[in-house]
Amino acid sequence: MIKSMTAYAGSDLSTETLNVGIEIRGYNSRHLDIALKLYHRYAVLEEKIKKTIAETITRGRVEIRVTIQETIENAEAFTINESMANAYYQTLAQLKNKYQLSSEIPLALLSSKNGIIETADPEINADEIWQVLEKCLNSTLSDFDTMKINEGASLKTDLKQRLDFIEDCITTIEAKTDGLLSNYQDKLKTRIDVLTRGMVEIDPARIAQEAAFIADKSDISEETVRARSHLKQFRELLEAKDPCGRPLNFLIQEFNREFNTMGSKAGDAEIAHIIVSAKTELEKIREQIQNIE
Repeated sequence: MIKSMTAYAGSDLSTETLNVGIEIRGYNSRHLDIALKLYHRYAVLEEKIKKTIAETITRGRVEIRVTIQETIENAEAFTINESMANAYYQTLAQLKNKYQLSSEIPLALLSSKNGIIETADPEINADEIWQVLEKCLNSTLSDFDTMKINEGASLKTDLKQRLDFIEDCITTIEAKTDGLLSNYQDKLKTRIDVLTRGMVEIDPARIAQEAAFIADKSDISEETVRARSHLKQFRELLEAKDPCGRPLNFLIQEFNREFNTMGSKAGDAEIAHIIVSAKTELEKIREQIQNIE
């Protein structure tokens, strides 16, 4: 199935104790590359998130942002850095004694010192959070996949039109090669007449033999047959259920190889012009399939 690697999806899910939000953005990449943004408090869930994504997506750069808010009481706790508090208190006491101050050392003064009272993350219930997160993630991935399929459908339509153009080029090339033998005979005879100024009479059978030899060296029927085979494979891959970006890219390379060989063997200006047009279209196809998973 044709799927684009460029897509976006986002969703939210809330329960009595959790608010989960997920955003996924997809970009072109030769391999699967997952970039996850997740608050370190929930790092224990990172591998599960990546594994779930890898089960759905085979290729592309996937940027995913996950936000989790716990709405239960005491979701955030505090700790006391006792060693710092003691040192700070002793320093204040020394100042009090040195300057013979009668006032008490207030709690507000101690607590205002940075680092004495710190935020502490309480233990999380990873299994409970994952139940909610997984449901939200699957929903987001489903929307993400739908967008990839829709984008892929547009790519598929465009690629089919371009393949039709390539097939027309092959048909035209085959038609033009049918008359190459007689064309080579005429060219060879004309060339000999020019060189000998018509003073030497050449055996027509010998002309035909030499022209046949040139035509055999210039025969591109094998290349056109293989090119048609590549067309058939390309169209089958467009209809297949599995991801096809990599095999399509390989076929484009094979297409170019066949057309390059045709151009070097045919030695015909009109055929060469058609091959240039076909290769131009192949380059456009190659650019398009860079977006296919």
